[in-house]
Amino acid sequence: MTVEVRPVQDKQGLESFIRLPWQIYKGDPNWVPPLLTDQRLLHDPARNPFFEHSQIQNFLAWDSGRIVGRITAIRNTEHNRYWNDSVGFFGMFESERRPEVARALLREAARWLTGKGLTVARGPMNFSTNDDCGLLVDGFERPPVLMMPYNPTWYPELLTGAGLEKVKDLVAYFIEEASFPERLKQSVPKILERKKIKIRPMDMKNFERDVRLISEIYKGAWEKNWGFVPLTDHEIAHMAHSLRPAVDPNLILFAEVEGKPVGLSVALPDLYEALKHCNGRLFPFGLFQFLWHKRKIRMCRVLMLGVIEGYRNMGVDAGLVYELFRRGMARGISSGEMSWVLEDNIAMRRPIENIGARVYKTYRVYEAPVERLLT
Repeated sequence: MTVEVRPVQDKQGLESFIRLPWQIYKGDPNWVPPLLTDQRLLHDPARNPFFEHSQIQNFLAWDSGRIVGRITAIRNTEHNRYWNDSVGFFGMFESERRPEVARALLREAARWLTGKGLTVARGPMNFSTNDDCGLLVDGFERPPVLMMPYNPTWYPELLTGAGLEKVKDLVAYFIEEASFPERLKQSVPKILERKKIKIRPMDMKNFERDVRLISEIYKGAWEKNWGFVPLTDHEIAHMAHSLRPAVDPNLILFAEVEGKPVGLSVALPDLYEALKHCNGRLFPFGLFQFLWHKRKIRMCRVLMLGVIEGYRNMGVDAGLVYELFRRGMARGISSGEMSWVLEDNIAMRRPIENIGARVYKTYRVYEAPVERLLT
């Protein structure tokens, strides 16, 4: 049997591409089916502002008339402009447990990247570090939380077998109310008062203003991080509009010193706890399942926790987490995932560990010269 990789060129092919995970993850109790409408939006050049500056090409792997894998080749021109490099990306990787399928998919993605003048393939990214990225390599025993990836245990061996190597690990922390040190519960409010740090929730009446503020703090706090890619104004507006229905303003907090915004914590309820019951559809019947299970959500995901330079190491980060937990517990949230954090970002990892969080999942980003993948 010969594996053939073909580009996705029409709506029928895209629909097959989007629906392949239902075949790969059949029977996996930890997999959370993505909403089909969200996946179609992600790949729609007319509705996703990512396509205003960058390009992708989806591919499907076939064997004897059957789809056995998929991959997306990505040229992120914003990344190349910001870092002044020639790195290309791959994402949306899914494959049966067959090394020849993975090699064929990566070879075709590398060929496409080469045609765009790119010399390195890095991934998985869907489609950048601002989206879900990395391959799960440790922590398979629990399902993913909101906007985090999940994959079978054998995917790492497929990627390394095709010639990819680790470039960076991303870690996810788990924390629950019982883990938060009692000494911090006593000391953090005093630190906030002494250093005149004010923490306020998001103001939904001034939603667009606070979204712009999130963008400004994000750029200031993350701009030196590995893999950082600035979002365009249109991308920020698009993301805010998409996430607004999930926003609990008391889980999005701003830290201010003398009126100046210096820190940010963004958390969302883990809607995957409810979405896993919908099988990719909210309508007509999935909505009832979603609303029923949404009431039972007891976990959140902290997507962002950052402090701008000049205001670090003064208790702002601990204050944000303390206040997040206080407000979350008042709404029935008893635990949270803080993800993701770069493995070598000690300045961020240390304060997270100091508040009682522990690493419970690890995601890996791989890369290789495209020439290696072409052989």
